[in-house]
Amino acid sequence: MSWQRWHFFGGCTGKMTGTPSKTIVFITGAFLGNNCWAEWKSFFEGKGYRTLAPAWPYKGAAPEELRNRQPDAAIALTRLADVTEYFAIIISSLPEAPILIGHSLGGLIVQLLLQRGLGVAGVAIHSFPAQRVRAFTFSFIKEWWGAMGFFTPVRESYLMPFWNWKHAIAGGLSCEQQKEMYYAYAIPESKLLIRDAFKWGKKIDFKRPHAPLLLTSGSHDRMIPAALNYANFKEYRGGDPITEYKEFKGHNHLVFGQSVWREEADYILYWLHGLENSEIS
Repeated sequence: MSWQRWHFFGGCTGKMTGTPSKTIVFITGAFLGNNCWAEWKSFFEGKGYRTLAPAWPYKGAAPEELRNRQPDAAIALTRLADVTEYFAIIISSLPEAPILIGHSLGGLIVQLLLQRGLGVAGVAIHSFPAQRVRAFTFSFIKEWWGAMGFFTPVRESYLMPFWNWKHAIAGGLSCEQQKEMYYAYAIPESKLLIRDAFKWGKKIDFKRPHAPLLLTSGSHDRMIPAALNYANFKEYRGGDPITEYKEFKGHNHLVFGQSVWREEADYILYWLHGLENSEIS
């Protein structure tokens, strides 16, 4: 049994008693304000968890204010290493090791943090995939190409235009819902950070022991197709067995501000309870 699994289950054999952690750290993905976790926080707090959803560096203001600052040089120069270390410091300062739940690029950060031994369990929701499993299909590159901002000033942040948002992130919703979600959550992003994601994915060591990990996807997700999340999961199958995958039929990339978020949150809670009640040989 790996150190992380031993730590998660209290370092003993038999049925685990007690709760390994009652703290959840939510890690936001690219293009979204951390206010997107409001309903998730309320849901898990109602189940007895303490939750945190820290804003990324330079993104602590409301989405509307951040959009009004566009272009924002501070956001533009933020790198993936900065954000990952920022969350590592937050996690290390907590009184107990938390459960990590990240969305999209936040899901990649969850995977990076788990292999550093940070967190007792992780959930990567519609995660940006690790590099070795990524299929560089035209459709995938197309959705991320604008955000990488090649041939544009890197000192200027990128704000996803609404026409791209409604197709890639909020596909399948009504036009009014797409506008509502854009106004509520859309924020500027660092082009350099997005480029980093395409490089840093190779830092995932699938054979390294890690805490329990759940990867989820949406069958209608155009930003991160379900096939990439499943390929990410398959790479882990040769290592620690407490890695699971769940695809949600009909879900797009935006698991916030619409009714489907509850289905994913319920399943994650079910998965966490399953870990707590697992039999360890």
